Amino acid sequence: MLHDMLTRKIGKSGIGASVVGLGTWAIGGWMWGGTDEAQSIDAIKASIDEGVSLIDTAPAYGQGLSEEIVGKAIKGRRDRVVLATKCGLVWHTQKGNHFFSYDSGPVHRYLGRESVVYEVEQSLKRLGTDYIDLYITHWQDATTPVAETMSALEDLKRQGKIRAIGASNVSADDLKAYLAAGQLDAIQEEYSMVKRGLEQSLLPISLANDVATLSYSSLALGLLSGKIGPDRVFTGDDLRKNNPRFSVDNRQKVARLMEAINPIAAAHKATAAQIVIAWTLQQPGITFALCGARNADQARENAKAGRIRLATTDIKAISEAVDRHLIDLDV
Repeated sequence: MLHDMLTRKIGKSGIGASVVGLGTWAIGGWMWGGTDEAQSIDAIKASIDEGVSLIDTAPAYGQGLSEEIVGKAIKGRRDRVVLATKCGLVWHTQKGNHFFSYDSGPVHRYLGRESVVYEVEQSLKRLGTDYIDLYITHWQDATTPVAETMSALEDLKRQGKIRAIGASNVSADDLKAYLAAGQLDAIQEEYSMVKRGLEQSLLPISLANDVATLSYSSLALGLLSGKIGPDRVFTGDDLRKNNPRFSVDNRQKVARLMEAINPIAAAHKATAAQIVIAWTLQQPGITFALCGARNADQARENAKAGRIRLATTDIKAISEAVDRHLIDLDV
């Protein structure tokens, strides 16, 4: 049976949000072969209707396009949304360190005070709101002291423009620097059955300091979706084509894992992907799982994962299967 959407708190902020969050990188179109605005808006609305309150975006997703689409979709529904967006990947200045380039020019990693203050205003405008629930530094900037960035973020919090502070793509040292500089409520990092390094590096620190962890790529770019078998051929500019994680050998190992998960999925009347997300959410220290969706059906499927309650025996059986089949996965 399906339960209500599980909710958890974002660190010490007191803000509660759905454990399944909607990630909107693909909605920005960049690196994902363009975007369909109407379908994207449907995906966001369907997520909210299914009890997903956490919506995660960023200016870098299509140079503001993802934020604009999210802004249109949440109009009239803002009170049902816990909105996360980011700062620190900039194209209005060339301070900091060059990171990559769009067709339109260079993008730098920069978290200087004046830039953070500028960025929040741009995001508020694009999102059509006067506050952001969780404001996250997207990538870290070695040229700016963490204390300067945190001081700017805490000022924005006092002004009511943001309600909680997060950091993404951090090292253990970065995380400790944030904690020393103020109240950090969340980190956002890659975590999945095939990428579990966080368990040793960051989760012990976040657990000890009441910092929530938002995992992204919980389905490992679809490798763990149950829909990409060993026979699948990747073509064109598909970013998985030359990715060693998607080798035929790896996909055979994942197929064997899916065989072990399928009976549990059947017992819960769920898909394998939903069970993978539900398992991820039961790992110590993983508070939220961000899942991408490009249309309403995908959004509804992801949302159901937050309404599944796996029994202790289910979690144990899945964990043993993960250890058995993915132990020597070539990633």
